Amino acid sequence: MSKILIIVLIASVSFIIFSFYSKKGKPSSSIHQFKVKTIDGELFDFSSLKGKKILIVNTASKCGFTPQFKELEQLFELYKDKNFTIVGFPCNQFNEQDPGTGVEIKEFCTRNYGVSFFMMEKVNVKGDSISEIYNWLTSKEKNGVMNSSVKWNFQKYMIDENGFLVDYLFSFKKPNCKKIVSWIEKNN
Repeated sequence: MSKILIIVLIASVSFIIFSFYSKKGKPSSSIHQFKVKTIDGELFDFSSLKGKKILIVNTASKCGFTPQFKELEQLFELYKDKNFTIVGFPCNQFNEQDPGTGVEIKEFCTRNYGVSFFMMEKVNVKGDSISEIYNWLTSKEKNGVMNSSVKWNFQKYMIDENGFLVDYLFSFKKPNCKKIVSWIEKNN
């Protein structure tokens, strides 16, 4: 075999292997298709966030990660005027760490952390009763980008200005970590 043929063969095999094992696909649908209820019971249309980067977080009031509300609020305040927002979804699926009603959760978040970013009604983020929006966030078949599963409270999903899933971070990654801040500041 000639050297050129061998190089082409190696490059082709490398491309096939890389494509097969690549974590991310191409976006196939947008989060802007969803309408959910706010923590106050009002209808919220995600299409109203077109042009903004969105950080979606499943929250809980009685979790070891609950102090992240403070960092989330600080991040929101710092970047809210730069086409960025945060949407919190309370969840009670992990050791029942958010058992309260919407009124109780809102009061807790406001009183203890001054939360002013969007808070939605309590949802399920896994299992048979998973909410539509979390089904989209966690299913490559739906979002076109990647599969994931929510492991605990305060897992973070990054959505770009077009409403496409970009990536996610597990709970132990703080809201003001380098990856999130760099993503927010990119092209701002």
